[in-house]
Amino acid sequence: MTAGNAARAASDETIVWNPDNATGLRMLVRNIGTRYLSIAVEIVLGLLVLPFNIRHLGASAYGLWMLAASVTAYFSVLDLGYAGALVRFVAKYRARRDAAAINEILSTLFFVFTLIGVVTYLVAALVAFHLQSLFHLSADQAVLGRHILLIVTSYVSLGFAFSVFGGIINGFQRYHLNNVVGALASALAALVNVVVLAAGYDLVAVVAATAVVRLLALFAYRANAYRVFPVLRIRLSLFRLARLREVTGFSVFMLVLDWANKINYSVDAIVIGVFLNTAAVAVWTVAQRLAEVTQQLTNQLNDLLFPAIVDSDESRQQERLRRIFLSATRLSLATVLPVAGSLFLLAPRLIFAWVGKDFAASVRITQLLAIIVGIRVSNGTATTVLKGAGRHRLLAGCNLSAAGANLVLSLLLVGPLGLVGVALGTLIPISIAAVFVLFPAACRRAGVSLPAAAATAVWPAAWPALVMAVWLLASRNWLAVNLAGVMADAALAGLIYLAIFVGAAMPADERQICLAAAQRWLATVRPWLQEAI
Repeated sequence: MTAGNAARAASDETIVWNPDNATGLRMLVRNIGTRYLSIAVEIVLGLLVLPFNIRHLGASAYGLWMLAASVTAYFSVLDLGYAGALVRFVAKYRARRDAAAINEILSTLFFVFTLIGVVTYLVAALVAFHLQSLFHLSADQAVLGRHILLIVTSYVSLGFAFSVFGGIINGFQRYHLNNVVGALASALAALVNVVVLAAGYDLVAVVAATAVVRLLALFAYRANAYRVFPVLRIRLSLFRLARLREVTGFSVFMLVLDWANKINYSVDAIVIGVFLNTAAVAVWTVAQRLAEVTQQLTNQLNDLLFPAIVDSDESRQQERLRRIFLSATRLSLATVLPVAGSLFLLAPRLIFAWVGKDFAASVRITQLLAIIVGIRVSNGTATTVLKGAGRHRLLAGCNLSAAGANLVLSLLLVGPLGLVGVALGTLIPISIAAVFVLFPAACRRAGVSLPAAAATAVWPAAWPALVMAVWLLASRNWLAVNLAGVMADAALAGLIYLAIFVGAAMPADERQICLAAAQRWLATVRPWLQEAI
């Protein structure tokens, strides 16, 4: 392929969020739709497989599995922020139609990531052989945990090198390809999980079997990258120190943010494992899974906002930045408040119906984590504005300070308050950071006063949630205390919120846009529904 053809292949068609751009709109809808499909698969599988695993493995063994998995979650920070920077530079050089630059960056980071993967496995091996001294584990649990950690780390380490292929998919905005692969891989892993346990095999066998599925998925992601970018070349001869310096200039801030997020939202299981026991980890994991589902369902908007915010900042379109900030904050609140609010109010019924009364201690933790998710998603637009409009240093410093306070508070409170203390250790610093630092800073950057932001972005999304809460409190004794009844109650509450928000609280121009989008969607799916009927 000639250089000219390679350049054209790198450019493809530009995907932008523009209702008049049919190609861009179709691609956006496809990306979002498949993302929610993947999330739905994860949610359903989590609801079904988690109690199955607890019944077959026991709370202690399941907690050991989750403890090992939580250790590997920290290994992602070893990418030094390059994974987040990679997407930015792929998109940048794609816009410039520079396929050679893309291949140089990909080749450079491939070998960097390969080295990181080797280091990751060595670190995991070091941790694996010192588990008993790090956590409250018996000798038998330490041996079992060692096997689990080394198996899980195998695909985590290999995933570093394969992340360059994910960078191609994301930089070219073809998320739907990997979304479908991820959903299929999750479904297959869950099936293998159930079959292996039902056949009577032990924990190590089920971890190994599911790891094989995850490893195979990595090769599917690689195939997608070559499909999207046929001139992709990974060569040692294309390694460039200049490209590494170029990417590092941005990745260092992504590294700080990643470290801060890991400490803020992933350190808790480690603290619990060190100061309590694996049964407590299992209790925490039940609540954490519900919080993660809420986070996944409600925080899909901000990734799409980032390019528009960067564009507004670069082109000095302050009024456009202001509109994005107010509208997206309102929509983020309208997305998370009904879901997180329902989780808070329905937590006792949901926990008892899902995993039984033995996990009653998860109720209070679930409620506290629901508040944390609500604050995190509600403030998501503010953090995206700061990151995309030149205030990333402030964001990184604030998040890092909150992470340090989180760790200190969790260590101080886990003794007297147990799991509740760990949850409060997270809630207190992120609340202070969001309310007193990040949101006001985003308002200043967007050129909006705090009272104006509260009146136009916060209150219109908040007051319908009060009506929904009244419904949930009134209906708690009307429906059966089983999983179907809880889901039905949550769905009705969501519909009540949606009707009030769209009908009475949403600005008229946004209401027209939403209704027009809904009409286009119905026009798209109506032929499928008619054919199915």
